[in-house]
Amino acid sequence: MIIATQLRPERLPFLVAMHASLCRQSVPWEAVVALDGADPARLPVALATDRRVRTLTLPRAVGAACARNFSLTDVDTEYVNWADDDDEFTDCAMEVRLRSLENAGVGWCAGYSQDLHQDGTTTLWRPPTPPGRHEAGDVWRYWKKPADTIPLGPTTLLARTDLVRAAPMGGLVQGEDYCALAVTCLAPGIVLPVPVYRYRKHRGQMTAQDSYNELEQRSRAFAHAFGASLRAACLPRDGQEPAAA
Repeated sequence: MIIATQLRPERLPFLVAMHASLCRQSVPWEAVVALDGADPARLPVALATDRRVRTLTLPRAVGAACARNFSLTDVDTEYVNWADDDDEFTDCAMEVRLRSLENAGVGWCAGYSQDLHQDGTTTLWRPPTPPGRHEAGDVWRYWKKPADTIPLGPTTLLARTDLVRAAPMGGLVQGEDYCALAVTCLAPGIVLPVPVYRYRKHRGQMTAQDSYNELEQRSRAFAHAFGASLRAACLPRDGQEPAAA
């Protein structure tokens, strides 16, 4: 698990809630928390005293993409997931995806997500990619144009660590996890019709800021081209499309 955070005071309760959601998982886990230019002394006690949590202290703020990529070097588990410091995992998130990965022998497993509203209610989000097995590159068929809805929720992906290192977060200042969807071009995977991630809706989130739309189009265009190029590079030498799922 990788979590990048700047330990902003208003987000610390959310980070504690994220950690609590990890503690409710029924399978073993480890987390690398990248302190993105943040003072380690501000790390909440619950995380600072949990032996499953390791910290990577960066001397200055570099942004989520860079912080997550640096953290990949410190990951020593077979599979990796990433999360924002203001969100949560559902209680079954790790077990249901891990078991699917192990049973099917695929490279990644994703699920549905839920918008988590301030009153505690949730709204289910179903990705354009349908449930079931998908061969390498198939997911990109459901993201035909950059402006379209992204094919999967990036933070719902649990993937082999070696694959994530081969298709990291790019270097974008926002929309960086769109790039990580390209991991689906490197190996077959499974989409489960089960919510595994809760995306917290609040006024302080990046997507709620007025400046967010200034770079959204370019972020999507870069990530879309990255995945399409990786998919094309991984096609059979005869140039034929991989078999459909």
